[in-house]
Amino acid sequence: MLTFYHHPLSPISRRVWIALLEKSIPFEPVVVNLNGDQLKPDFLALNPFHHVPVVVDGNFRVLESLAILDYLEAKYPTPALVPQTPEAIAQMRMVQLVTTNELMPRLPALVLAEASPEADEVTAQQIATGLNFLTEQLGDRAYFGGDGLSLADITAGTAIPLLHRLGTSFAEYPAIATWYERIGARPAWQQTGLDEAAFSAWKRWITLMVKRRQRQLSR
Repeated sequence: MLTFYHHPLSPISRRVWIALLEKSIPFEPVVVNLNGDQLKPDFLALNPFHHVPVVVDGNFRVLESLAILDYLEAKYPTPALVPQTPEAIAQMRMVQLVTTNELMPRLPALVLAEASPEADEVTAQQIATGLNFLTEQLGDRAYFGGDGLSLADITAGTAIPLLHRLGTSFAEYPAIATWYERIGARPAWQQTGLDEAAFSAWKRWITLMVKRRQRQLSR
């Protein structure tokens, strides 16, 4: 059986978790406590970069969430989470990469902004640019992949809910708002979502990571 090393507070781990559930792939979950367990020799043997998620399928190990999603799609192709045309595949990948490279890095700034009365206009503009791009890619479709769920929805669908919970309004993005409600109603999202206590713990975790990095840079 496939083994899934993850932490339930990690939105990047959640991508893989949702894909496993949507595909009904049997797996054994192993929670890696990110208070030092990720630095232990046993886990470093799986991932020398000491982060989650990691999937072990028999004798094969995969790390990095997007690579894991591609592997799961190729190894367990039903139900399909990747569209078939070159254009649709490119759109899916663009949504994944814009989410990963442009929106996810904005989350720490939003967490820190909750404790500060001053809004970060640069962060707000970066988020608006990302949401405008995703709106364009979504169009009037139910999902980024068309009528059915795709890896684009899974990737965006683990970041955009956090943007919303951290105060980003979707009033100017009605298509995104409707899509957000649609994916949030799916059992895989409900099963893996953060309750208020877990969401607060995630924000504390992000704050500690930011402060740790700032101390490292100041040395």
